Amino acid sequence: MLGPQYGGIDATAGLNTFSDGSIYHFSISWAMPVTWPAAVYSLEVGIAGTDGVLTIDDTHRDIVLAVSKPQQEGYRPDPSRLVDFMGSYPPGDIALGELRGPMREETESWLNHVSLGLPTHAATAAEAHNRLILTKALDLSARLKRPVPLPISAQDEREGVAPARERASV
Repeated sequence: MLGPQYGGIDATAGLNTFSDGSIYHFSISWAMPVTWPAAVYSLEVGIAGTDGVLTIDDTHRDIVLAVSKPQQEGYRPDPSRLVDFMGSYPPGDIALGELRGPMREETESWLNHVSLGLPTHAATAAEAHNRLILTKALDLSARLKRPVPLPISAQDEREGVAPARERASV
C-alpha cells in the first residue's frame, strides 16, 4: 500500500458539482495489497445518468495466469510472483519482440495525426490541461479539507489556498 510503505496517499474521493445541478462522485484507491496480481492497477468505472449508463471494467481479471514457478511482471521483476492478471501493464505487453497494446496504438494514432493530418482520439493540449487543473483542484481540496471553486491558478495550487472566485466546486 502506498501510505505505510511510501508515505503516499492510498485513496482519494471527491464530489464535483456543476452549474446545471449535475453531480459527479468518485473514489480512487491504490490501496491494494502488494500481492494483488495486476501489474500496476485495476480500474472499474461506473457512470449513471437519467438517460444512460456507462460502465468500464479495466481490471484485467478476464485472463489470469497462476503458476507454481514464480514469474515476473512486466515493469518490475518480482521473483515471488505466482499469479498475474495478463494484459494489466498499462502500455501493453511485449510480444514477438515488440510492444503491443494501448500505448503503441495511441502513439501511432498521434504520429499519424501529426505527420499525415489524420484524425486522432488523443486529447488536445487544452483538454489535457483542463483535466490536469481538475486533478490539481482535487488535491488542493483534499489538502484544505473543503470545496475549492474552479478554475484554480498555478499560484493557488502552489500556495495551497483556495481561490476567491466562486464557480463550480470540487
